[in-house]
Order: sequence, then C-alpha cells, then structure tokens
Amino acid sequence: MGTVSDQLTARFRVEGMDCAACGAKVEAAVRRIEGVQDVSISVTTGAMSIGHQPQTDLIAVADAVNRLGYKANPERADREEPHSHIKQESGPWWKSKRALLTGACGLALVGAYGIGKVFPAIESTAFLGALGIGLLPIARRAFNAARIGMPFSIEGLMTIAAVGAVVIGATEEAAMVVFLFLVGEMLEGVAASRARASIQGLSDLIPKTALLIENGQTKEVSASELKVGEKLLVRPGDRIAADGVIVEGESEVNEAPVTGESVPKRKRTDDAVFAGTINGEAALTINVTAAANDNTIARVIRLVEEAQESKAPTERFIDRFSKYYTPAVFAFAAAVAALPPLFGFGGWSEWIYKGLAVLLIGCPCALVISTPAAIASALSAGARRGLLLKGGAVLEQLGSLTAIAFDKTGTLTEGKPVVTDVVAGSIDERRVLSLAAALEVGSSHPLALAILSRAKTDNAPIPPASDAKAISGKGVSAKVGGETVFLGSPQSAAQYVELTDEQKSRIVSLNDEGKTVSVLVANGQVAGLIAMRDEPREDAKAGLQRLEGLGIRTLMLTGDNKRTAHAIGQTLGIEPRGELLPQDKMAIVAELQKSGEIVGKVGDGINDAPALAAADVGIAMGGGTDVALETADAAVLHGRVADVANMVDLSRRTMSNIRQNIAIALGLKAVFLATTVMGITGLWPAILADTGATVLVTANAMRLLQTPAPR
Repeated sequence: MGTVSDQLTARFRVEGMDCAACGAKVEAAVRRIEGVQDVSISVTTGAMSIGHQPQTDLIAVADAVNRLGYKANPERADREEPHSHIKQESGPWWKSKRALLTGACGLALVGAYGIGKVFPAIESTAFLGALGIGLLPIARRAFNAARIGMPFSIEGLMTIAAVGAVVIGATEEAAMVVFLFLVGEMLEGVAASRARASIQGLSDLIPKTALLIENGQTKEVSASELKVGEKLLVRPGDRIAADGVIVEGESEVNEAPVTGESVPKRKRTDDAVFAGTINGEAALTINVTAAANDNTIARVIRLVEEAQESKAPTERFIDRFSKYYTPAVFAFAAAVAALPPLFGFGGWSEWIYKGLAVLLIGCPCALVISTPAAIASALSAGARRGLLLKGGAVLEQLGSLTAIAFDKTGTLTEGKPVVTDVVAGSIDERRVLSLAAALEVGSSHPLALAILSRAKTDNAPIPPASDAKAISGKGVSAKVGGETVFLGSPQSAAQYVELTDEQKSRIVSLNDEGKTVSVLVANGQVAGLIAMRDEPREDAKAGLQRLEGLGIRTLMLTGDNKRTAHAIGQTLGIEPRGELLPQDKMAIVAELQKSGEIVGKVGDGINDAPALAAADVGIAMGGGTDVALETADAAVLHGRVADVANMVDLSRRTMSNIRQNIAIALGLKAVFLATTVMGITGLWPAILADTGATVLVTANAMRLLQTPAPR
C-alpha cells in the first residue's frame, strides 16, 4: 500500500445515476478495484472523484461502473469548455434509455391485455413476455450489485418480488409492478435532471465567444481560450465573458443572472466584473483576471460538485440506518410469508403474496434519497445566489448557529474610506475640496483616493499644484495658484496654525463618530476640515436586523480603535469589540463557544483566518477571490451582509424539508405495511407506495431550487 503522498486523484463523469442508491452501488463497485483508496460521488452532477495509487487501472474503474448499468467516462483536464460535462445527458427526457425501456414495457403490457382478451389461453404467456422486457435489465443490475456485496439493492428486492409473484400465479400483477417500478425510476431521472439543469444554468451564463483586443484591433475568439492578462471589448448589451477588471469605460452592469440582485451596479475603471454578468449602456475594456476554467462561475460549479460529494451528518445517519433497515425488512417479509401458514393461519399463497408486497413496501429508495435530494437542491440554489456552502455538514450547521461574529473592515463596511463631511473654514466647502484634491493628485493612498473621488462626484475643479511633497508622518504640502497649502492630521496642522476651540470641538465630535479628520491649511489659516470613514455596506443594518429576527446574536470584532468600533456599532445596532489582534478574535470565538453558543465567524478570509478556523462555521465575505472561495466553510461571493441571513434561512428551510421527506417516506410505508398485512392492499399499491414516496420526496426537495430573491 502506498503512502498518502503517493495518492493520485482521478475524476469521472457517470451517466444514469438518479438517486443515492445508485451512488452507493457505484461507490461499492469502485472501492473493490485494487489501489482505490477513496471514492466521492455527487449523484446530482454525475461526478465521481477517486483517490488511487499510481498502479490503479482506471479502465477497470470505468468497466466496474459500466457493468452496473451506468456509463463512466474519465474527465479530461484540458476539455475545451469548462463544465461541459453537465450537458452530456442533455436532451428530451423521453429519449433517454430509461424512458425507452419504460415505454417498451408499457406497450408490451398493453399488448398482453389485448392478447388476453382475444386469446385467453396464452394470456399468462403474454404477460410473462411483458414482464421479461422490464425485468431482465433490472435483474442484471441486481446480479451485478450482489456480486459487489450489495444483495439488498432495490433491484434485488424488485427481482425477488416479481419472480415470487410469477411462482404463485400473479404474473399479470408482477408485470404491472415492474412497469410501475420503471415509471418511478424514470420520474426520478426527470427530477434529477432538473437539479443538474440548475447547475447547467450557471455554465450557460458564460457566452461562447468574446471580442479580444490585439494591436488595437478586435477579433472574435472562443471564450474558453481566454488567458489572464488579455484585454476584451464588451459592447453594450453583451454578456461579460470572463472575470476581469475594467481598464477603460464606465457603465451599469446587471449582475442579476449571477447574484439575483435586481438593481444594476455602476462600474468604473479598476472595478472588478464577473463572467456571466451583462454590460449596460456603454462599451467597456476589461483586463482578464481568470482563465475560463477558473472564473467565478467555473469555481462555483466545481465547489458545488465537491460539496455534494461530501455527506451531511443526517445523510450519513440515514445511510447507516438503511444498511440495517433493508435486511430487517427482508427478514420481516420472509417472516410474514412463512410464519402464519406454518402455524395454520391461512394458506401459503395468500401469505407469500403479502410477504412480497411487504418486500416492495420496504424498498428504502424514498428514505435514502430524502436527505441528499434536499441538500443537493439547496447547494445548487445557494450557488445561484452567490452563497457557497462546502458540503451538507456546513449546510446543516448553519441553521443551528446562535451567535455570529463579524469582522468590520470589508465585511460590515465597504473596506475603503469615503469623505463624509467637508467643513468650511476660511474658504467655502467646494474650494476646500478643490485644494485638497490638488494636493492628492497621483497618490494611491486610500484617504487620497477618497478625496479625489468626492471631488469628482461634486464636480469640484482640481487646479494644478507645484512643489508637492509628502512630509513623513505629517501630511502633504504644495503650492496651488500661488498659495502654500498643507493637508494633514489635526496634530500636524497645529504646527502651522492655531485651531479655534470651535474647530477642536468639531474635530472631537467627528472622531467620536469614528471618522478620520484631516485639516486643510492655506496661507496660514484653517481653510477647512475633511472627515472620512469606512462606511457600512448599504445592506449591513438590514442584514443584521434579519439575523436578529432569526434569533441570532451578532457582534463585531475589529482591530480598529474602540471609538471607531463604538461609532460603527451604534450606527448598525451591533455589539462592538475593538482594538483586537487576530488571536484576540479567536479567543472571543472560543469564549462564546464555552458559554454554549454555536458560533459563526464572518470575515475576509485573510487576517481573520484563526477566528474563521475556530468558529463552528467560518464564512468568508468576498468578491469571488481565491481566499473567499477556499479558506472558509462557506463564502458570500457578492459582499452582501444580508446573504449571511439568507444562508441561515436556506439551512433552516433545508432541514425542515428533510424532516418532511423522512416523514413522507416512513409514513407512507407504515400505512401501506399495515394495510398489506391486514389484506386490504396488495402488490400494486405496494409499489405505488414506494414509487409514490420517492417521487413525492424528490419533488418536495426540488422546491428548494426556487430560492427566494435576495432581500
């Protein structure tokens, strides 16, 4: 056996898997291949990844899957179109192999009824022929499942029930039961394809072509060929073909296809844009920042697949339960068939019939699919709204959070300062902005950029400056129109001019609001004050109120001074904790956990890494960055505080859906089990109970795909 470092990973696309039982059979078959050490399967997306030793025969892996009646194809790392595998099974459902088999069995059944009316002597033979059309493929799958150590598969139970029915002379009923089973399987396939379509819808957002700018000319190229650093022209009304940064142009960008946000966002030079969003009224030149296989949507799809391959605690429990449940049902069915006639309570034919019906009722399909169907739907629905959840365990845990700690900068706030107040001194406010902006031209400091942005917004003219120089630790000075102008902190400005008591009081007042104040000095006088602050995100207050409405305590952990923390906390209505180092944030998370809280931590995924790791659920807030996507348990791609509440709500709705599914699956079985033993219902209602429960459970889970629009 090789070491962990020797382990390689291979991915396959498996067609034909529609439920968790399918995935279990594929996993069991693949684990028997020499050198295979780990198997992860996503039934919803048809993905399988295996950890294996270098000597493992991957052709044997595909053959093992194919023998079970599915179709496995190795995934090419260099495929032209990212996630094109999702479309492999596209096409009308009625053209699928399963639908064709069901149709053939149905037609044969109708033909048998007709033959029985015209030639009663061969009626039984006709029904036996119809039964054979449907049962032979089922029996073949049952045999292959038994060979890999799964004798109690749904196909195995169905084969035993159908053969048993023929033995006791219920051939017509056996044929009908097999047909109904095939109808149920076909409906499962249709439901599963809906879940796949949800992910395919994401990949369809990316346009097939893009306009590449080369040597001042544009040419149309395949979007899948785009490379990092290339420049694209995006015309008004076009979909953006790659993640990138705007280098020229300004326009409204409609992000609704990706985020669900109905209001377009104004995007300017240096703003990031996502693949799949729609440009508005003006042409944009974009510098590509991610290749096709690594853009936001491609990574979302990949992470959703990986999340669906990992099982939630409830799903693992159901899997363990079904391993004991199915043999127990088999034993109970055998007891129902044999014990009553042995003790003289009726004839063998009557009780064997009831035992076969019990066998069909006991099929665990609906129960086994109750959890993964709901989780797959929820993960897909979340991904379409920019909510990434790395697996069912995270999805379950989110709903049980009782406290969530937020970072401040870049999480509750925008992450960049803006000018909040311009206070006139010896000159008017507009002139204060003009002179301050003149000093800051060419600077990349965040406070300088805030002043320049405000001057542009207010249409304040920016006069030329000369002899500009930065005074280390104090500020910046220059000559503007013959005047000597200085901009710096109040302490530095005091070296040039004396501040009045009123000005000092105003500065203290602005500082108490968590704002940084710069003093503009011109010709030996206080020309004015400029206050700046990293402002809360537009939806931060409403998002926190929604969490409070969900019964979750919120608090803010920040490295900023306590005065700033208090000011932002008061504005947002959140408990503030300031002047914290990364280890302090982690310690606070641990304290909350010791007091019995189940804690979520929301941060940018970098300086909050220790606290994110310590929390029960770490949630990264970001705009599709590698850190936001890969460091935490979950990620809010589009920087909406309200999306944290949306995650919690999605989790709670999913767990409610799972409980409903389990109740449907077990409730229907209990009812039909009682009526079968009492002799009220027989084989047909038994298979309808199983098929009906499976379809109901799947349909109920699919409701989660209809995720409410962001609030």
